[in-house]
Amino acid sequence: MKCPFCGHLEDKVVDSREAREGESIRRRRECLRCERRFTSYERIDEIPYMVVKKDGRREPFDRNKIMAGLLRACEKRPVPSSKLDGIVNSIEKYVQESPERERPTSKIGEMIMRRLKELDKVAYVRFASVYLEFEDVSEFMHELKSLVRARQSGGNQATPRRA
Repeated sequence: MKCPFCGHLEDKVVDSREAREGESIRRRRECLRCERRFTSYERIDEIPYMVVKKDGRREPFDRNKIMAGLLRACEKRPVPSSKLDGIVNSIEKYVQESPERERPTSKIGEMIMRRLKELDKVAYVRFASVYLEFEDVSEFMHELKSLVRARQSGGNQATPRRA
């Protein structure tokens, strides 16, 4: 820490305390050259995790938005909230592991749909109808038919994603 009085780079910490309800640390320091005391504050520099929307806009990651979407999709469905928490936690972990601190919402949406498809087909279709922005009933029916085909063949194949 550079002394504000003489510019010397060496000091000793005389006292440390929490400041502002634990959001920062207040340190009393003493310069080893001029022996004058000064105060420094340390805080965590939080750079928000971002998501990149389909139109290129960036906005802060909000786990509450994901949970709200999942709750809407799973309304009146026998889906335990612990499973929804698990989905949200895995999405949050995915976003936080990005070296660029941002992830595309398209990847997030695909991850959510994949997990919902395994969990509850009705919730999956509800979520997909909003996420994939079906423009007419035929697109919606195509998705439903592919779910029925997957069920009849005994598999859980992912349907190809629309462009």
